[in-house]
Amino acid sequence: MSFPSDLEIAQGAELLPLTEIAERAGIPLDNLEPYGVGAAKVQLEAIPKMADRPDAKYVVVSAITPTPLGEGKTTTTVGLGQAFQHIGKSATIAIRQPSMGPTFGIKGGAAGGGYSQVVPMELFNLHLTGDMHAVTAAHNLCSAMLDAHLYHGNETGIDTNNITWRRVLDVNDRALRNAVIGLGGRLDGVPRETGFDITAASEVMAALALCTSLQDLRVRMGRIVLGYTKDGTPVTADDIGAAGSMTVILKEAIKPNLMQTLEGTAALVHTGPFGNIATGNSSIVADQIGIKTADYLLTEAGFGADMGAERFFNIKCRYSGIAPDAAVLVATVRGLKAHSGNHKIVAGKDLPPALLEANPDEVHQGGDNLRKQLENMQIHGVTPVVAINVFPGDHDEDINAIHEIAQEYGARAAVSTHFSDGGQGATELAGAIAEAADEASNFEVLYPDDMPIREKIETVAKKVYGADGIEVSPAAAKQIDNYEANGFGNLPVCIAKTHLSISAFAKLKGAPTGWTLPVREVRASVGAGFVYPICGDMRTMPGLGKTPAAQKIDIDADGNVINLS
Repeated sequence: MSFPSDLEIAQGAELLPLTEIAERAGIPLDNLEPYGVGAAKVQLEAIPKMADRPDAKYVVVSAITPTPLGEGKTTTTVGLGQAFQHIGKSATIAIRQPSMGPTFGIKGGAAGGGYSQVVPMELFNLHLTGDMHAVTAAHNLCSAMLDAHLYHGNETGIDTNNITWRRVLDVNDRALRNAVIGLGGRLDGVPRETGFDITAASEVMAALALCTSLQDLRVRMGRIVLGYTKDGTPVTADDIGAAGSMTVILKEAIKPNLMQTLEGTAALVHTGPFGNIATGNSSIVADQIGIKTADYLLTEAGFGADMGAERFFNIKCRYSGIAPDAAVLVATVRGLKAHSGNHKIVAGKDLPPALLEANPDEVHQGGDNLRKQLENMQIHGVTPVVAINVFPGDHDEDINAIHEIAQEYGARAAVSTHFSDGGQGATELAGAIAEAADEASNFEVLYPDDMPIREKIETVAKKVYGADGIEVSPAAAKQIDNYEANGFGNLPVCIAKTHLSISAFAKLKGAPTGWTLPVREVRASVGAGFVYPICGDMRTMPGLGKTPAAQKIDIDADGNVINLS
């Protein structure tokens, strides 16, 4: 008998009433806004009402550097959340809402997998409560007002050759990466070059994820920089009168979405900032609510620990003021063998037979990546636990090799089979996390606010990525000087680089050394609250493949969604 698909499992789930999920979590029912039968908005007024409740242990879930095989980070987060009830504890999970671009592209959805999913899976992956569209609308309203401002005389004197604000859309559409607008007659606007990014890459999305209240969101919208005058003075959304209306559009989107897992664990699903150029973490307001709802709050950080977890520690925790008690580092036997560099792995094609053979030496070789990611947790003063996400056919000697690597760093490691066994399959992992979270946390950010931007970049490059240093291009150096002159120097850095390597070069596996981080450009997301150096070729608008998932997703005769993954 074949294992059922994720969609088949999800569609067979028996959902609990969300009022029951909320009551068990201590969320006031009068602050719950039902959205159909599968989701509900949680009003931010719940935060002060829950203030007297004890804080949950705060645990971030990250992983080794991603491989085409997929390490199952979201699935682990969900399975772990379910597992705590099997050991007599309670948990809430906080994860991002997926972009529909990847859902209809190649990656698929992000609700978890197997018997560790957030449900309803279709609602989770398709629209949810419309937050993505609200971000799209707020961003593009600002774009429209900027072009109207140019058309009606450009009172701010913004340099049309130095406008940094583009437009966004929640689809993968490479044809819109670069565009010329304002074509036609005089009444059709001011011609200029611009383009589209995917909504997840919007600074509005990043600001929504990092704000701590509606009023804080309003402040962040106001300080978004749209471009610069010829003398380098920034022009903001407040300068053209757009920020108030942008905030109004986001008034409902700021409320986190309450859903549930297959086993009835509370799931807060909110915001979806891009993992390459933004934080890759769910929202602070969701964590402000979740921290009061259970014994443990599990929040996922996108990509590997050098990316999402580093940003969680140095950006999200800096703004939230909530310190983590422990961290989970998801690893797989196959993923570590991939990091040995001995196998050619292509997504969608059969795995190399040699990858599936027992080879603990190869696990140790690729284990350099796990070793560096364990270091990355520990340099922030957080106790890591290695989650060994076991696949059918994994060999005991290979699994033992991962245990040995964890022991080298004094870290716990636990096997988990949550994909096939649900929460019951992650009880060993839940117990290890409970032990780790009870230990004293010595969390600290990696650098102070007042450190110069160059030194912040170099600190992350050397301590987290293992680089020898940084090489700043003349253009990037000029941008850094301008940002510091304009008062942006106290912002944290969010380094945009490939997620496929700890280095800036996708083909370098494991934990490469002897390389330099190339900083070719530096941009400022002042509204969101960070500066992002660009180190490599970053695509902020993905394209569709030859056979995207959109070709097979459909509706059957009974109106059910089919072939969604």
